Amino acid sequence: MSLSNSASKLQAIRWVRPRLDILDQLLLPHASTYIDISSSADGHRAIATMQTRGAPAIAIVAALSLAAELLGSSHEVEQLDTESAAAAFIEQRLDYLATSRPTAVNLFDAIRKLKAVVRKAVSSGKNVVNAYVSAAEAMLAADVADNENIGRLGAEFILGRSPLGNKLKVLTHCNTGALATAGHGTALGIIRSLNNSMSSLDHVYFTETRPYNQGARLTAYELLVEEIPATLVCDSAVSALLRSDPSIRAIVVGADRVARNGDTANKIGTYQLAITAKFHGRDFIVAAPTTSIDLDLDSGAGIVIEERSQDEVLATEGFSAESVANGTELKRAAVRVAPVGVAAWNPSFDVTPADLITAVVTEKGVFVKVDGAKEFDLLRSLSN
Repeated sequence: MSLSNSASKLQAIRWVRPRLDILDQLLLPHASTYIDISSSADGHRAIATMQTRGAPAIAIVAALSLAAELLGSSHEVEQLDTESAAAAFIEQRLDYLATSRPTAVNLFDAIRKLKAVVRKAVSSGKNVVNAYVSAAEAMLAADVADNENIGRLGAEFILGRSPLGNKLKVLTHCNTGALATAGHGTALGIIRSLNNSMSSLDHVYFTETRPYNQGARLTAYELLVEEIPATLVCDSAVSALLRSDPSIRAIVVGADRVARNGDTANKIGTYQLAITAKFHGRDFIVAAPTTSIDLDLDSGAGIVIEERSQDEVLATEGFSAESVANGTELKRAAVRVAPVGVAAWNPSFDVTPADLITAVVTEKGVFVKVDGAKEFDLLRSLSN
């Protein structure tokens, strides 16, 4: 079976049973290199090192990495001589994959669902490996369809609130497109829908997203490939930009985890964008599949925030300008920015309070707060 993210020009995840290849995002935007993921260990490493990233993509790569392992010819897999043994092996590997990134709820949601599939297969006498692989493939296909719905619904919501007619400007943060999902994207999917199917987009501004520069590296790459008019801005320039250009109607971001009340964990820097959007009277829109909504969490206070190495802040890393310009083998180099001896705090995410969020756009609808409320009731919204 062959599945890919056909909703966009980019293919960050390629699955042709039994082979999984992912676009190595550490080499972007200067090289488009695919790497073979043949085991759950490969998947874990790719997620932990951010060769693949974005909450929806993490879940899909994790699920398919184990599918590739199960369909492979490793000695360990060949020793699984009963369905119960196969089920135990799968659950152990899924628990291992859960340790790759602690914040993205999509990963844990996928693992919970896949375990349920495995247990049902055992109890009903079905082939466990076939059941698992089919379920993982279905997750890939469903993610593309969900993202297309998010794009359409979010674009319609923004247009419906825009006093400027058909052409408008928006701003986004981090990378939330085909590179962060199985295809099309969440926040960037809304932007893609505004530009492609609705022809309503004038311009996109996107942040560099320090310290890992997902915006400057990855969103820039996607926007160039899709030929969407765009401008990169420093993270610290957004407030000045909103003051200078009232035609920027909305800030649209993705989410790694959304609590039941709407508090949203997303890439570090999202919280300050929500504050400046509120101050300047612009919509602040969170785009996420319902798999990113954690109904077991009352609020964002319960969200575990990953802290990464301080070296990502103290130094910056990239490819030498000469190797990029010459088209030769890329040469990676790190440049120390801060003096030796200084410490740095490097949380990967922050939590934006629901009070600052205009709407949460999912594949099932656009959710807003009841008039006068400071929080969402996503449990009720998803039950309707």
